[in-house]
Amino acid sequence: MQSLLTGILTTLIILANTLVCLVPILLFSLLKLLIPIAWFREACFEMVRLIAAAWISFNLLIFRYLIPTDWDIRGQQHLSKKESLLIISNHQSWVDIPALMVAVHGKTPFFMFFLKRELIWVPLLGLAWWALEYPFMRRYSKAQLEKNPQLQGQDLAITRKACNHLKGRSVSLVNYLEGTRFTQAKHQLQKSPYQHLLKPKSGGVAFTLSAMQKQLHYYLDITVVYPENSPPNFWKLLSGQVKSVIVDIQKKPIPETMKQGNYQEDLVFREAFQTWINQLWYEKDQRIEQLQQALEVKTKA
Repeated sequence: MQSLLTGILTTLIILANTLVCLVPILLFSLLKLLIPIAWFREACFEMVRLIAAAWISFNLLIFRYLIPTDWDIRGQQHLSKKESLLIISNHQSWVDIPALMVAVHGKTPFFMFFLKRELIWVPLLGLAWWALEYPFMRRYSKAQLEKNPQLQGQDLAITRKACNHLKGRSVSLVNYLEGTRFTQAKHQLQKSPYQHLLKPKSGGVAFTLSAMQKQLHYYLDITVVYPENSPPNFWKLLSGQVKSVIVDIQKKPIPETMKQGNYQEDLVFREAFQTWINQLWYEKDQRIEQLQQALEVKTKA
């Protein structure tokens, strides 16, 4: 009964916060569309980001004071709001996003997510993401690409446009390399060589680094681990049923050689880039195993 009441209360407060913030976000977005003056549009965009940051900050207060989850955040001390970053994380649940916000919001520049196109239809949030100019990516199957070859590379074109728009702005670019949430069914279907991860996708990250090489010097390797290796759904978080979450943050330099090649046309560079990503993923897989063991000890104590 207590978890039900907690879930209802937190859901209502977050919904109210979303409605209050969404109105001015959409207002400034509309003004930006209607008045094509460069400095005015930039000012409106910054106001949208400021309101969105306030929305996140208020939600984090809810997570801190209304939800009994123990957020074990490791590695925050090396973060700065002054430098743009690439954020790479494993992806298991919708809870990954509030976990990421708890870990780095206010300590790094504002987030930019590359989202699946279908997410634009999420009630309220889809409009907010559109107003924040998050790029919406559309995934095509091999069969679709074979039938319509012109669809090849459309996601890279969207990435290029987003990166060009972000040049000169401090930003945290969030990329879930797996491209989808981890499940055992997907893991088996892929025959993934990793124990806790799906196979990583390298193309989008390679293009992002190439397009923003002068801005991006570091990446945050973020690893999120849940109790009993069981990713919770969003309701379990809001209703206080998630006892503990570990978010491990490792800030690492981006190798210069990984920012200067042509991933699409240079086979040697592509193989080198994939080798770098695969090694990063192998190390993350090992880290997940270690963190899960630490979380098991913690929850049993």
